[in-house]
Amino acid sequence: MFVLMLIVVFLLGGKIMKEKFYLTTAIAYTSGKPHIGNTYEIVLADAIARYKRFKGYDVYFQTGTDEHGQKIEDKAKAAGVSPQEFVDEQAAEVKRIWDLMDASYDKFVRTTDSHHKKIVQHIFKKMYDQGDIYKGEYKGLYCTPCESFWTESQLVDGKCPDCGREVKEAKEEAYFFRLSKYQKQLEEYIESHPDFIQPEARKNEMLNNFIKPGLQDLCVSRTSFKWGIPVDFDSNHVVYVWLDALTNYITNIGYDVDEVTGEFKKLWPADLQVIGKDIVRFHSIYWPCFLWSLGLPLPKKIFGHPWLLMNNDKMSKSKGNVIYADELVEAFGVDAVRYYLLHEIPFASDGNITYDLLIDHINGELANVLGNLVQRSISMGNKYFDGVVRGTDAVEDIDLELESKLKNLENIVEEKMHALQISDAITEIFNVLRFTNKYIDETTPWVLAKDDSKKERLQNVIYHLLESIRVCSLYLEPFMPSTSEEIRKQLNISDTSIIYNNCNEYHLNTPSVLFQRIDRDKFFAENVK
Repeated sequence: MFVLMLIVVFLLGGKIMKEKFYLTTAIAYTSGKPHIGNTYEIVLADAIARYKRFKGYDVYFQTGTDEHGQKIEDKAKAAGVSPQEFVDEQAAEVKRIWDLMDASYDKFVRTTDSHHKKIVQHIFKKMYDQGDIYKGEYKGLYCTPCESFWTESQLVDGKCPDCGREVKEAKEEAYFFRLSKYQKQLEEYIESHPDFIQPEARKNEMLNNFIKPGLQDLCVSRTSFKWGIPVDFDSNHVVYVWLDALTNYITNIGYDVDEVTGEFKKLWPADLQVIGKDIVRFHSIYWPCFLWSLGLPLPKKIFGHPWLLMNNDKMSKSKGNVIYADELVEAFGVDAVRYYLLHEIPFASDGNITYDLLIDHINGELANVLGNLVQRSISMGNKYFDGVVRGTDAVEDIDLELESKLKNLENIVEEKMHALQISDAITEIFNVLRFTNKYIDETTPWVLAKDDSKKERLQNVIYHLLESIRVCSLYLEPFMPSTSEEIRKQLNISDTSIIYNNCNEYHLNTPSVLFQRIDRDKFFAENVK
């Protein structure tokens, strides 16, 4: 095996190939500005992508915008602009917010891109030629905001089961995808691949509520509007939005029906597709069947993340309870907002956001636990040792306990991140930071500083504080990249090993405040009407 590795390395010019990790988000629908609940998804995926890069993976992270459909056509008409002008403006706004949130995506795709449209036409024709798509007539109940057809039995109180809005009767000629053909295959696949859909509750919902009761063939074209990709062999039809949108995950990495690129062969199947829980059905039922129709393997994992609620209620413009990312960033800063989103939304249940909760966590974890620790430790290093600190042999049991916690952090965080328990991973890092604060209280460096005979002991205490901050800052990078960078700048050290190192020498810079405590009364008086 070792000889084989050497041969591979030699053939690659001495470079060891990294394991690839292809990660996608759902593409944001360009019907309006994304609120903070929508924005959570890009921050969540970005944290995973950054962590995988941190662990040495060759990461490809794709996001973008979904730009076709009747809803877009209607909104453009109401705004007095063409659909293309409308989506150009909306896509730019989505990208602005993703960039504002420090999302490190590799590609931002748009479904109005010419190459995507061309390949979707090829995909539609291939499915038609092999009999997986056929022409018929659709009569049913249609929800325009969700771009979804429903039967009477699927409605909840006579309204769309996804969004709760009114539906209307629709009847039109349409092409259909033979979803029913793949029912048994899909059922068996999901049951034999327990990690395919996460969390488990989403998997059970898909199996019991949608698949086992029986799959209906899927409408994949429309004639009642024009804003979509034309079916090139039948000009009265445009490709229905879900076939158009879902295929972005392959059309943008080098797939075409007659030829695939080296990039596609390298990246597909996707390792993880991060989506909201409300569109798990499309990704775990329609998407696998589309891929099987094309003869392609399925993504390894689909993660249907929970929602972010506002005051424990789903965000809605009609309810007036929508918050936008740029408003929060202006008030609290990017990393504070990222921290809250990633730490306060559990793996399988909805999270909640309010200004009160945000302030609590900024003042608590960020200003006190992290910020105060960094400032105190660097200040003591500068005060007692003129900023030059190295380890000594004056070791006590509490030092070894801190070292042990730092060394164990790698396996603990890896376990949580592998299981997509992002919130728990952050909690584990902050547990070490809390212990480091406790370490200060128990070692009392200000007392040691009064005794010249304790100078070596004092230096070792400060060194342990700095090493703990250094290691934790590296682990925090996927979640709070700017803060992580600022901490290492203040530490003035380039060591990026993620375990305790007793051989460093610190030449500290002047500390600065990472997170200002927020005066709650003043904030509400100035910002919340």
